[in-house]
Amino acid sequence: MIEKRVMNNFLSHLSSITIKKKKRVGRGLGSGRGAKSGRGTTRHQKARENIPLGFEGGQGRLTKRFPLLRGKGRNRSRKDKRYVIYTKDLNAMNDGDIVDVKKLKEMGFIDKKEMYPQVKVIVGGKLEKKVTVKLLISQSAKTAVEKAGGSVKSI
Repeated sequence: MIEKRVMNNFLSHLSSITIKKKKRVGRGLGSGRGAKSGRGTTRHQKARENIPLGFEGGQGRLTKRFPLLRGKGRNRSRKDKRYVIYTKDLNAMNDGDIVDVKKLKEMGFIDKKEMYPQVKVIVGGKLEKKVTVKLLISQSAKTAVEKAGGSVKSI
């Protein structure tokens, strides 16, 4: 009799179990957590975790459709070369020559394969020839050309 009373007292005063079992999702339709597995989306790609941010379902990404700079590799946009010509380099010309991109290509100052090179004449050394410059030119180089007897035509 004493044992029965102790046993009843013991069972009625047990603490309740508070740890819940983890839901097993994606284990078939009969489990109640099949199909979408509680993700709230459709069952296909949007239900997955790792989809790249710019992914467009196999269509070309927006970032690759425009010719922007994207680092190394074949997707870089075309950049025209820039050349700096010093006033001392113009001494290789003859008196009265017109200095333009075509003439600089002939003389070997600019690569002949360049389509649209950007060229600027700046001061560097003394100019002794009377030349006509048809290029971008700095203000100090302009005064040096005019001081040597040449002229500058704006482009």
